[in-house]
Amino acid sequence: MKVTVQKQDILTVIRSNRTAHRDIFKEAVEGYRKKALELLEKRIAEVKAGKFFTYVQMSLPEDHTRDYDRVIGMLEHHQGTDIELLEADYAMYVQDDWEWKRQFLMSNSAYSGTAAAALGNVADEE
Repeated sequence: MKVTVQKQDILTVIRSNRTAHRDIFKEAVEGYRKKALELLEKRIAEVKAGKFFTYVQMSLPEDHTRDYDRVIGMLEHHQGTDIELLEADYAMYVQDDWEWKRQFLMSNSAYSGTAAAALGNVADEE
């Protein structure tokens, strides 16, 4: 199935989705820094106390802002006023349902309350 939408309308939606995505990423980066410092300070204290410690690995916050920027750039360069979207395009651009969305929310939920809440909402929808 295809749907035709106004270029400006779809740009508005994608820019809003991009902003929300970027906000989650920034929150996750801040949460990552806080958690990393806590773990490092704990490990330093253990070393100073002469204790052994185990290696701790933290996953990095995930960011897909470039995916939004690519689509926005393509739309801005589109010569017409209307855009034809396939069902998969509509899911990504309008519903913000990208193939990487669940992984993005899972990896960032360790550091971002917003990502954790959004992940819970995704799970509730399934």
